Amino acid sequence: HYLMMVESTVSIPYLLTPMMCMAASDPARGAITSTIIFVSGVVTLMQTSFGVRLPIVQGGTHGFLGPIIAILTIMPCPSSEELDAMSYDDRTELWQTRMRQVQGAICVAAVFQVFVGFTGAIGALLRWISPLVIVPTVTLIGFSLFPVAADKASSHWGISSLTIILLVVFSQYLGEAAIPCFTWSRGRGFSRTNIYIFKLFPVLLAVVIAWVTCWALTATDVLPKGSHARTDLRLEIITESPWFRFPYPCQWGLPTVSVAGVMGMMAGVLASIVESVGDYFACARLSGAPAPPKHAVNRGIWIEGLGTMFAGLWGTGSGTTSYSQNVGAIGVTKVGSRRVVQYSAIIMLLCGLVGKVGALFITIPEPIIGGIFCVVFAMITSVGISTVQYIDLNSSRNLFVLGFSLFFGMALPMWMQKPENKFIINTAYPILNQVLSVLLRTSMFVGGVLGFFLDNTIPGTEEERGMVQWKAQLKPSREEEGRVIAVDQSCYDLPFGMEAIKI
Repeated sequence: HYLMMVESTVSIPYLLTPMMCMAASDPARGAITSTIIFVSGVVTLMQTSFGVRLPIVQGGTHGFLGPIIAILTIMPCPSSEELDAMSYDDRTELWQTRMRQVQGAICVAAVFQVFVGFTGAIGALLRWISPLVIVPTVTLIGFSLFPVAADKASSHWGISSLTIILLVVFSQYLGEAAIPCFTWSRGRGFSRTNIYIFKLFPVLLAVVIAWVTCWALTATDVLPKGSHARTDLRLEIITESPWFRFPYPCQWGLPTVSVAGVMGMMAGVLASIVESVGDYFACARLSGAPAPPKHAVNRGIWIEGLGTMFAGLWGTGSGTTSYSQNVGAIGVTKVGSRRVVQYSAIIMLLCGLVGKVGALFITIPEPIIGGIFCVVFAMITSVGISTVQYIDLNSSRNLFVLGFSLFFGMALPMWMQKPENKFIINTAYPILNQVLSVLLRTSMFVGGVLGFFLDNTIPGTEEERGMVQWKAQLKPSREEEGRVIAVDQSCYDLPFGMEAIKI
């Protein structure tokens, strides 16, 4: 569980830190990576102990990348010549100012998620948020990130292509290939079991093989000096990073709040809430637990919002969300133990305290990360597209709402991000200018708002809009509802105070 979480989570600081004007060899990049691993461990422990109490792993969310990139776009970095001329302290203040802007937006947006979980308002939200809202919102997260993936991969197409090929082979062609393993116990002695290593760790295996390849090409000087695929470019990050470092709140300074940033983050929060509710029910089915009751779902959303607030205060550059891939791992390993995930959370905490672990991840060659981005962002896109299974695709109404939301959700932000349109929004109120600039540069916000408005105003039946099938997927089945009284739901109860919080 730890390995599956970390291989996805560490890509977030790798992507965002250069946009914050950090130097490629700045040890703080490793510190941010360690921080996000540490906070993921804290929130995973909170979720499994006091939240929904299912074996749910929490990690950094890619859903906030779009709004964060939009915020950073309105604060462009100085030219490379100016950056090189800056002192270390000036360069540090430069990126910390941007980090504090991101922190403040995440913290305030997380308050909304805490409110939704604390009040049980998730039911009211789901009456208005349909699959035709979810599809453009989530799909455009992936679509909006393809320039970033292409930029990283283009640093060396050979290595990035190798990474992509390995990922595809391991996850798709060898996913069902099992490796026999022998275990021993006092009662049964030796027994054979199968481990689906390629299905569980396709990213990890691809990274290790590609990394070793880069090391061999670096050692033999096949790769020219300065090539982004070389493994000796950022070794000073490891040597300059401390062995032990304790992350703490506001370590980069007190977060600053802007209305524009908060509004942009709200789209990511809504997408995270809906995705997590689906993960809770999927995790319950795979782990053999009864469908989670309302009070457990509300607690899960509440803890997730609190975790996102912690992520903002600690300065991870992201929020936290439930990890669907770890839910899928339960179906592969057939181990649905809450204790196993809690142990993995302890590993996250320990690794987050070792500064050189985070630094090690930052030294992964850039084209390898580019190859991972190409596959991971494609999967995020496909997860959004998969939600169309609930709607009637023979309806011209649905086709219009879906197509227009996706197309305009890409077209407008792409036009807004052109340098000549940087100050195109010019009202009498500077704050409004900033808010509109951030929102209209965020694809998931533009597409999601269009989908929400059109789907809730153009006449259509509940079944046509996909609400019937989608809500059924987010609720216990009829069989489970029929036996809900007979089923022991104590696995969702807290050790104390249940009478006060069951709603």
